[in-house]
Amino acid sequence: MTILWIILAFGLGSIPFGLVISRMVKGLDPREAGSHNTGATNVARLCGLGYGILVLALDIGKGWLPVALALNPDRGWLAMSLVAMAALFGHVFSPFLEYKGGKAVATTVGVFLALSPGVTLAAAAACLLTIKFSGYVSLGSLTLAVCLPVFCLLAGLPQYVPLALAVMALLFTRHRENIERLARGQENPFRGAGGDA
Repeated sequence: MTILWIILAFGLGSIPFGLVISRMVKGLDPREAGSHNTGATNVARLCGLGYGILVLALDIGKGWLPVALALNPDRGWLAMSLVAMAALFGHVFSPFLEYKGGKAVATTVGVFLALSPGVTLAAAAACLLTIKFSGYVSLGSLTLAVCLPVFCLLAGLPQYVPLALAVMALLFTRHRENIERLARGQENPFRGAGGDA
């Protein structure tokens, strides 16, 4: 049964809502404009904040839904972690985008909302505070990634620490160009038109 949840999670995760919304609203491909990313940040820049928020909600939802449906006391942490990673891999390696995809931050939020709302809200708060004071969405996303394993441990959920560490590695890998720009002082803040999270 777990394999079915993994397939469902990958399928839902692979839906490129950023591309769908951008084409419907502006007739453009976000991979060819702005930061060339299908994520909510780039959609907000290209199509307006409201559409960016819509993409954010949909990307969160496609991470939350399969994990929430699969969540069962009889299903162990390993099975749940595999379902969660399937949703993230679907987003990152979408067959609808020639096995390319976004950076999986919003989908990560959805996955962990299903597993532990408290941990997720705490990490999201740290993310938003970082964005507020730094102006960089990418730095906020990296803060979220670092906070997830720490907060899982503090919340008494050691079974999800391996998943959180794997997700942290994934998010840092997906943000490697942003990290390089941050190190050079060349990353553009959200109000600009550069690096996307």
